[in-house]
Amino acid sequence: MAMPLMLLPLAACLLSHALASSANKVQGSDLSVTLRSNVNYAASWEDIILDLASRDESRFLHLASLVTTKKTTVPIGSGQQLLATASTYIVRAAFGTPPQPMLVAMDTSNDAAWIPCSPCVGCPSTTNFIPSMSSSYQPIPCGAPQCSPLPNPSCSPAPGSSCGFNLTYGSSSIDALLSKDSLSLAADSIPSYIFGCLRKVTGSSIPPQGLIGLGRGPLSLLSQTRSLYASTFSYCLPSFRSLNFSGSLRLGPVGQPKRIKTTPLLASPRRSSIYFVNMTGIRVGRTSVAVPPGTLVFDQATGAGTIFDSGTMFTRLVAPLYTAVRDTFRRRVKGTVSSLGGFDTCYEGTVSLPTITLEFTGMNVTLPVENVMIHSAARNLSCLAMAAAPDNVNAVLNVIASMQQQNHRVLFDVPGSRLGVAREPCTTA
Repeated sequence: MAMPLMLLPLAACLLSHALASSANKVQGSDLSVTLRSNVNYAASWEDIILDLASRDESRFLHLASLVTTKKTTVPIGSGQQLLATASTYIVRAAFGTPPQPMLVAMDTSNDAAWIPCSPCVGCPSTTNFIPSMSSSYQPIPCGAPQCSPLPNPSCSPAPGSSCGFNLTYGSSSIDALLSKDSLSLAADSIPSYIFGCLRKVTGSSIPPQGLIGLGRGPLSLLSQTRSLYASTFSYCLPSFRSLNFSGSLRLGPVGQPKRIKTTPLLASPRRSSIYFVNMTGIRVGRTSVAVPPGTLVFDQATGAGTIFDSGTMFTRLVAPLYTAVRDTFRRRVKGTVSSLGGFDTCYEGTVSLPTITLEFTGMNVTLPVENVMIHSAARNLSCLAMAAAPDNVNAVLNVIASMQQQNHRVLFDVPGSRLGVAREPCTTA
């Protein structure tokens, strides 16, 4: 469990041929996914985990501020490639004609895709998209309808100027030019895909080769490929220790699990892109946690509630709820409690550990111990892999994060307004 994380060679090529398809024919696509992190792999296990947990705080601040006839798979991998400035699951994609390969983060709580473009001031990657080398690249002019849904759009008064926008991501800020070009995912080619071409980055918390937004907004992958994938996708995230692209992002309704328990998706006007669900309770083993009043309430006015998020590593609960879960967990485990950084419930040696069950309207998700605890063989230590919202955030969100989703198929059916979870081991060494 505590083997060092290793650097993988990066795949440098993608399938670049386009598949002929009519606009009214729903297709599907499966992509492999890996997790990417900038962790120093000579560091100790404790340093690695604390680094991952500390980056979750920036992610949580970002979330709190947001108030077919065939199947194709895109691989998801565990990203120990030392390229990212944040711990994010990534997929192989390519932009332009001919395709320029990128390793982009997949983010369920964002919409617009954006990638570093050459030249870019402050971009953390040397792998940048070069617009001048693509015959199909076009900037989006000011006044185009695609500019209106942008966050903080900006346009020069000069005639023929292009549409720009600014946004924050974690603790970073970015300046981008709205653009369109061909996007390749596995064997699918999507023409005239709208994305942001990064021109300037301040801070280091962004995924270095950009991201693909899987939210529900007008510029998301789901919205731009509605005729192709019918606004439906699922993923299986491998363990962050996995050393290859063993997970998968499955796009489109074809090939999705038929027998899967689901819960309704909820819509929040304050955070319309995010995937809210109604969590009704939590069990530790067979013991129901005494849920503090108001901590599981979905409130459209305030944006309070529970979300599934692919970009946060460890589940965060509003402070009173986390305290109740932690205290119930401690009462079930016999052993001396210690702490490690932001993890306040750790045990040395071999202890009997309970499962944790997350209860939602229409489905329960029982997390096995490997989704509940972080382990260190070196120190013979196990820590509860959850935490309260950061002290400096007036948090109203409960975030079901990627570690708790690992080795599960998580289905996002937007037309059916449902989210499903089923156990599916997808981690290989």
